[in-house]
Amino acid sequence: MPLAMSQDVFLTAALTGSGATQDRSPHVPRSPDDIAESAIAAARAGAAIVHIHVRDPETGAPSRRLDLYRAVTERIRAADVDMVLNLTAGMGGDLVFGGPETPLPLNAAATDIIGASARLAHIAACRPEICTLDCGTMNFAEADYVMTNTPGMRRAMGAEITRLGVRPEIEAFDTGHLWFAKTLVEEGVLTAPALVQLCMGVPWGAPNDLRTFLAMVDAVPQDWTWSAFSLGRAQMPYVAAAVLAGGHVRVGLEDNLSLARGVLATNADLVARAVGVIEGMGARVLGPAAVRERLGLSKRAPVAA
Repeated sequence: MPLAMSQDVFLTAALTGSGATQDRSPHVPRSPDDIAESAIAAARAGAAIVHIHVRDPETGAPSRRLDLYRAVTERIRAADVDMVLNLTAGMGGDLVFGGPETPLPLNAAATDIIGASARLAHIAACRPEICTLDCGTMNFAEADYVMTNTPGMRRAMGAEITRLGVRPEIEAFDTGHLWFAKTLVEEGVLTAPALVQLCMGVPWGAPNDLRTFLAMVDAVPQDWTWSAFSLGRAQMPYVAAAVLAGGHVRVGLEDNLSLARGVLATNADLVARAVGVIEGMGARVLGPAAVRERLGLSKRAPVAA
């Protein structure tokens, strides 16, 4: 495909994620205050959008607690720096089997499966401008773990996100996820033009190579808006690749903990490095107001507790 480099680029900071990274770096934020402070620092460094998971403040383990989401979003909304709120809706689909010889019963301690409404309870309450919608089931790196996002669940969640007036960010971990996303638009579950995040190099989704990346880019309809990221040391090269291929950028501690070998990063560090790459390529980094205008977003108040 002919490359059409982006001239105006928005940057998403994925602040903490749901991986077991809380003890691998002291910079991975845990409490609502820590996450909000990290969001504010990332916004000051150039991130227009902050993508947020919450964690148990004591253990750092990923959490779905509504009070934690309320606390972090209220703190961000009260900040003196602007940013677009993007909350995850990806949790609650963790299926962990008992092992190759005894897949059933499931590993009850690790399995976390809830219904569509429960997976969106914090979205309905906090009313972010964007929330994620993982568009397919896939095996993850762990031996017996499956991230489950069935077609029925996607249709139910997609319809509710649309009803709430929140902009879904389609998380595509492989080409089939884009195929299904286009089907959801054709069915009227989601509206076009859609917003897509291309998730590269996540085992065992789309492999981390440029041929696969360009195949993913080619599968996105031309009038849709897309962004991309990869993991670890590939994070910054994919900043350049996404801009060169006509897209936008995501960085942050959810996907990468380091600035260089042996040098742990903060979210603001990673955003500042990405800004340098983008501007060094001759593109302009967009602020949150420009992103809202481009994506048709508007700030709304949360639902009262």
